[in-house]
Amino acid sequence: MFFDIGIKDFIDVLLVAFLLYYTYKLMKASGSIKVFTGILVFILIWLVVTQVLEMKLLGSIFDTLMSVGVIALIVLFQDEIRRFLLTLGSHRHVSALSRLFNGSKKESLKHDDIMPVVMACLSMGKQKVGALIVIEHNTPLDEIVRTGEVIDAAINQRLIENIFFKNSPLHDGAMVISKKRIEAAGCILPVSHDLNIPKELGLRHRAAMGISQQSDAHAIIVSEETGAISVAYRGQFYLRLNAEELESLLTKEN
Repeated sequence: MFFDIGIKDFIDVLLVAFLLYYTYKLMKASGSIKVFTGILVFILIWLVVTQVLEMKLLGSIFDTLMSVGVIALIVLFQDEIRRFLLTLGSHRHVSALSRLFNGSKKESLKHDDIMPVVMACLSMGKQKVGALIVIEHNTPLDEIVRTGEVIDAAINQRLIENIFFKNSPLHDGAMVISKKRIEAAGCILPVSHDLNIPKELGLRHRAAMGISQQSDAHAIIVSEETGAISVAYRGQFYLRLNAEELESLLTKEN
């Protein structure tokens, strides 16, 4: 029979479609969607030349390019591949399996931990004091912490406001909250080059988007120009949040 399709073939097609869709999302988030489209066009031409037209000489050239192209793609998209693996490793089910083996428990932030951050953001928003706060979840941010000054203090509203005070030496960088403590301040975040980010959003927003694309952290931004509070999470912006919306988003299970 010409069409002999079983459940295994259906699952195979479904997984390939999911992989292509997820790759498309990663490329779109990183601003490399045109490169991704070009690769798909090249693969399509390669299939037509080798499988449909059966051109041996041109097909052998394309086969050589495809074999070398795998290495070139790894070098070209190393950041996207790293982001994919980080996202896969930080998934809630994978993290739960990891905690099962190493015996550790995830310390999720509760209402009492979040409220000092929320109140500090509201206060800084009213005074139009710029701030960038990153809350770590499953993906470790040790590399980010090493770029700043170690604080290792309890989460406190006054301390957060003092760190981001305009004359403070640490106010320009990002604060990292990890394991229910203020781990570091003045940290440097990777800046997103996504072309879809609105031009009216500044460098703090791009830095917040960058860390949200590379980890499962919440990145809170207080605009110095408007005082508006926003959050970048998993490559998406949540703009102009009020206190209730901010608290709800930060306490949401990952």
